[in-house]
Order: sequence, then structure tokens, then C-alpha cells
Amino acid sequence: MAESYRPVVGEWYCNLETGDLFEVVALDEDSGTIGIQYFEGEVEEIDADTWTELMLEPSAEPEDWSAPFDDLEPEEVNYGEAQRPENWSGPFNDIDRED
Repeated sequence: MAESYRPVVGEWYCNLETGDLFEVVALDEDSGTIGIQYFEGEVEEIDADTWTELMLEPSAEPEDWSAPFDDLEPEEVNYGEAQRPENWSGPFNDIDRED
């Protein structure tokens, strides 16, 4: 029987049956659910009973976070457009600053 690890937000795990790498991103003790995000980006919510049935092993955080996006073509990536305000004044401009 596989060792059961307690889910910890921010920790990475490897599912030994599937080889999937994921991070725990949320714990909801009231509903007994665990939010996980796979390395490829997909987010899933599982219940505590399912967690205990998984064959897991703690894993190091992946070094190459961009790997899930390697298959994207440049035109598929939206970097956004730089926004430049017409007026650079703002509510904090009137604050006296000590140098």
C-alpha cells in the first residue's frame, strides 16, 4: 500500500499511477475538497477520500514552468497591449513624500 501524504498548499506531488505532476493550490476543510493544478495548467478539485486513494509521492517544483506553453504558436500567445494613459496624474500625486 502506498504511503498517504497530507495535502499541503504550495507543495508538488507526482501521481505514481499516471505520472502526472501537480501542485496543491487550495484546501477547503468545510467541504473536504482539495484543489490541484496539473503542471500542464488544468485545475481540478478532488475530495479527501479520493486523495487518500491516490498513489502519490512528494515532488520538487518543476524547473521549466514554460513547458506547457511550448506547443503554442506565437500568434496564439496574447501578451496584451501596452496601455499608456493620456493623463499621467493620479490620486497619489498630491501626497507629500519625504525624501
